[in-house]
Amino acid sequence: MLIDIGSTYFKVSTQNKISHFFRDFNKTIYDDLIYKTGDLLQKYNKDDIFICSSANGGLSTLIIGLTESFSLKYASNIAYNSGINIIESVLYQHIEDYAIPSDTIDVVIIVGAVNSVENVFDDKLLKYIKQVDYQNIVYVGSSSQNQYLSDNIDNLQLLGNIMSEKLKLQEENLKNYLTNLYQEDIMGKEDIKALYDITSNQIYSTPYIVNRSLPYIDTMLDVVDPFLVIDIGGATTDIHYSTDLVDDNILSENEYDRLVFKKLGVYKSRESLVFTAKNNEFVYELLAHLNTTENILEEYSDKATAILMQLAIFLVLYKVSHSHNKYLNIKLQTLNSMVLTGGITKVLSNNQIEDIVAFFYKKILNYTTYPKIVVDKNYAIWTIGMKQK
Repeated sequence: MLIDIGSTYFKVSTQNKISHFFRDFNKTIYDDLIYKTGDLLQKYNKDDIFICSSANGGLSTLIIGLTESFSLKYASNIAYNSGINIIESVLYQHIEDYAIPSDTIDVVIIVGAVNSVENVFDDKLLKYIKQVDYQNIVYVGSSSQNQYLSDNIDNLQLLGNIMSEKLKLQEENLKNYLTNLYQEDIMGKEDIKALYDITSNQIYSTPYIVNRSLPYIDTMLDVVDPFLVIDIGGATTDIHYSTDLVDDNILSENEYDRLVFKKLGVYKSRESLVFTAKNNEFVYELLAHLNTTENILEEYSDKATAILMQLAIFLVLYKVSHSHNKYLNIKLQTLNSMVLTGGITKVLSNNQIEDIVAFFYKKILNYTTYPKIVVDKNYAIWTIGMKQK
């Protein structure tokens, strides 16, 4: 039995049949799940029940590194692939020029230099860190700085350097650390830990599970490489892509990576989605293309929800295109297939999805053609990842 706890729906897969249940937000996740699926749950042992969740929307990180081309890029790659949202990347040589984040940061990552390099950081780092409101902090740079930093930064977690002497990415330790933080966040803030009364297996984040399904996606859907997957839900919008679609200097064994946009959800993150839309220079033209106005962004109706979902498709493509430099630039012009999944599939038609993709490719990329659109209507991709050992 496979269960996905989303911010809006429960998805339950038994014997290759998937059922969807709208969540009752007046109940705890555990009580609501038992109420809606109790009869099914009784048929399975705890060892045979597997659960993932995207209900909390991910973690935020601030990364401090020495160079854009290596330490910041490497740490960002690992953070993205672990489902962590990057709030800011600070180039150490200019650290005194950066504003202090106003929000609490879930985890600060400090990285820089290979192990043979000494005297990497000084008081500038310590002064900056003292002003940041954060929950966790980890160092994954030159081991020569371990003693200095651990003596001066409380509760600092020391892990192995993510850069080898040959500048190859060594991601496993940091990736595991961030993934475990993600799991703790899911269990702590959303009371997911009560679900261990149902399962004896580890509860994973849904973005991690969906990403794990990508090598096997052609067993379920008619997709052609290279492809990407856009998962639009109530709390987040996630994008999963082949590493072949990104040009960088990272030497990694990863075949697929992912980005989790914490503030682009249609329900739980609605306000931030609207804010992002209002600040995009192309959105008002897009709204006109959809025969509506900006007033729709203030409405709470089925039509407004559909428009927000279409905007989420446009905005996430924009954020990974050459027009936006904050995230990785994905070679969207080389895609053969684009898979849409998540809550979006319950609201938008194939034509509504294709209309937005076509608008994006023509307006942003100056392309008159666009990839084949594949819609995972039953939101079933996650079940493939759950089945992988």
